[in-house]
Amino acid sequence: MKQSGENMQSKDIEVEAFWDEEALVWVASSNDVPGLIAEADTMEHLMQKLKILIPELLEANGLLKDSGSVEIPIHLLGKWQEVIKTHSKNG
Repeated sequence: MKQSGENMQSKDIEVEAFWDEEALVWVASSNDVPGLIAEADTMEHLMQKLKILIPELLEANGLLKDSGSVEIPIHLLGKWQEVIKTHSKNG
């Protein structure tokens, strides 16, 4: 994780998301963005939220420069786990 005051523009932001089967939403968090927790019903909706939340949280944590327009590369990594049942044809 970046330390307070470091320039986030020099680093890609990695966000990990997992599917919450109980709530039926994708839940995202990131070690690169202090305080980031977001959820949405699709990955597309999640990315829409992240585009708003990440700059707000970086600014609130003093991790963005005050100067004009900034490009922040975001890598959203999804994890989906499922158990499948099968029956053996030999038994």
